[in-house]
Amino acid sequence: MNKFITVIALALASLSSTAYAANAACEAKAGEKKLAGAAKNSFMKKCEREAGGGGDAQTACDAKAAEKKLAGAAKNSFVKKCVKDAG
Repeated sequence: MNKFITVIALALASLSSTAYAANAACEAKAGEKKLAGAAKNSFMKKCEREAGGGGDAQTACDAKAAEKKLAGAAKNSFVKKCVKDAG
């Protein structure tokens, strides 16, 4: 566990503040979804990639999807289109 925390801390230290914020937000989302292993890695890559292109748009679109009570594929599709339109 300590090695994992050390590796994460070193990785985060090397990132810029924007990337760090995106990574922290993605870590939190992964924790909420209780992801681990390959699923978490895949989720983190996708989340960081999307957040890097427009973290504010991502947050706004996630909020809109929540207001519409979307889930699953419908939510993913809506958020992806929303972020693309915002960018």
